[in-house]
Amino acid sequence: MVKMVSHGKHIAIIVQQLNKFNPENQSMEDFLNESAKMLQTLNMTEEKFVLDTLAGCIEYKPLLDVVVNAFFVQDGRYCLFSERNLYIVICYLATFQLEELGLQHFSRIVKSQDTAKMQKFLRFFFNTLYLNTWIKDEWSHFYDSEYVKENWIDLLLRWQPKVQQLIEQLTDKLNNGTTTVKTSMVTHPKEFNLTVPRPRAIPIPLPIPVLEKRPPVPPSTYKPPKEKKQLEEIKRKNRRKAEDLLLKANADQFRCATMKPEKRENTHDSMNSKPAFQAQKIQSKIDNIPIKLNAAAILREDALYQRKMEQELKRIENLLRGAGDPSEFLKWQKQMRGKDLEEQLAEIECRRLQGKLSHEEAVLARQNVIQENKKKADLMREEKAELMQQYAGKRLQEQKEMRELVEQVVEGHKNAKQAKVKLQKYKQQIVQKVCEENGELLQQALEEEEEKLRKRYELIQQIRAIESLPSIRHKFVDLTETGGHGLICEMSIVELRERLALLREAQKAAEEEKREQIIHEKQAKEQLLRDKLDQISLFRAERGRAAALKQEEKKRKSQSGERPMKDERILNLEKRIVEKTMERKKQEGLLKITPQKTSISSRKVRGLHKEKSSAIDLLFTDLCSTVSAGKGGRGFFAIEPLQRTGKESGKTVQEPSTWLQGQRNSQKMAAYKAARSGATVCILRSEVK
Repeated sequence: MVKMVSHGKHIAIIVQQLNKFNPENQSMEDFLNESAKMLQTLNMTEEKFVLDTLAGCIEYKPLLDVVVNAFFVQDGRYCLFSERNLYIVICYLATFQLEELGLQHFSRIVKSQDTAKMQKFLRFFFNTLYLNTWIKDEWSHFYDSEYVKENWIDLLLRWQPKVQQLIEQLTDKLNNGTTTVKTSMVTHPKEFNLTVPRPRAIPIPLPIPVLEKRPPVPPSTYKPPKEKKQLEEIKRKNRRKAEDLLLKANADQFRCATMKPEKRENTHDSMNSKPAFQAQKIQSKIDNIPIKLNAAAILREDALYQRKMEQELKRIENLLRGAGDPSEFLKWQKQMRGKDLEEQLAEIECRRLQGKLSHEEAVLARQNVIQENKKKADLMREEKAELMQQYAGKRLQEQKEMRELVEQVVEGHKNAKQAKVKLQKYKQQIVQKVCEENGELLQQALEEEEEKLRKRYELIQQIRAIESLPSIRHKFVDLTETGGHGLICEMSIVELRERLALLREAQKAAEEEKREQIIHEKQAKEQLLRDKLDQISLFRAERGRAAALKQEEKKRKSQSGERPMKDERILNLEKRIVEKTMERKKQEGLLKITPQKTSISSRKVRGLHKEKSSAIDLLFTDLCSTVSAGKGGRGFFAIEPLQRTGKESGKTVQEPSTWLQGQRNSQKMAAYKAARSGATVCILRSEVK
């Protein structure tokens, strides 16, 4: 048994070290080494006890957390979470060190702590029911259940009667009020010597409005609206109209797409007869329109002309000193730029003609693709007729299975609706009872509040009557006297007004002087702008004359000069374009001569596949109605196989009642296929026969 004097001090050191430990940033060995350095002041037995307890708390932390977490949830709801490590230490000592320490030493450690906390925790932990049930089960998640029972649970149950005596001692101590609490110096606050504020006037409370009675729940809340039924009827009608329109559109879908050869020739002739659009050149006229300039524009233009004059003077000085004239270089540069421009224009023209040539080739390729699409469309019609027959049989079988499934679902819905109606009635009864009880409670509360308000109102009226007594206060002020504060700059109100009047007069005189100065500066600036405008007008007149002379020279050169020859590449491209256009016209003539049974493009062929699934549903609804009428009300499921081929069964089985009806259905089917594919009805009837 370990003998120690200050038990509370050692437990406090262990709790403090556990608070510092962080398993993510520090290993247990490093932590124990650092703790050993800090505990060098203790003797060997005390240091060994502290280090063993620290190591055990860290090693068995999952087991101890189970007990402590449950304690905080159940009995320790009002305990501080910062004392969590204290409970972990006590739990470790009771579970793993009680045999070694002995009950006497363990009771000293417990009594050194707060009596209420220890009594609450030990009563929770040494509960026999808890130890045999959930504590044992939770610890068995970490260790073997037999090991937990033999080494820990049985040991705690053996010590439980003696620990129960310790718990009773702590309970008696709490009841007698002899708990050892550390006394400390308590500061006793003194009140400040403040002036008592004047009591505020109590506002008159507003009367509480009387609540109106709630209207009862309308019966329409639990009934379906009429608009819903009307909308469903409108949807059914629109559905029928759409189905009829779809059948008509499928039957006449290619009539609007084909163009008669007579109309095609007329449109082609009318397009060729129209004259080509000719763009007219806009003659640019230079009008000297007077523009009103502001000061900034005048100064900017004057600076530009001054800069040009300085450049001209420098050029003349350089010529006088013997410098060369750059006019020959500028002429050569102009000629070279003209040649570059001609080459660029020729290149642009070549690209334009190449684009035109590629357009003609694309038109020819498109015509070839149209012919191939026509051949593919004929093959697609033949394949479609075969697929429709196969699809019809599959569809009939699926419809039969779906009808059976729908009948089963409808029966289930009927039972669910009855239960729902009963539940609604029960809820309505509960709501009515609750509303009546709430109304009675509200009425009682309103009466009590009205009584309180009436008493407050009378009290406030009495207080206001006392405060409304008049109090006479007169104070006479002399404006010629000073405040008497003892300051050098102190003056009376009359003197202050006189000085302010003098300052205003001085400010007005300064404003007048500044205004006159601004007017003189403005007049000088206007005179300067007038001079600049006169100078700018002279410069503009000179520039106009020079521009007119240059324009006349350009006109003379354009009249005298000859047009440049075309490039060889452009001529070759123009010849090829003419050949391609002739070939395209011949191809168009051949297309006009060939008979057009059905003009189906690739887009229409793809449209046939999309429309097949929607149209076949409408067809089978019609077939079902005819079959049910012919069978005398037997319904959709009265349809039976008409004929089995020799490939499937080796025989041909025909019944007299179903064969005639099946023959009619096959004829209807053939007529619908003929309308969809564009072929005649006679061909399909021959196939059925």
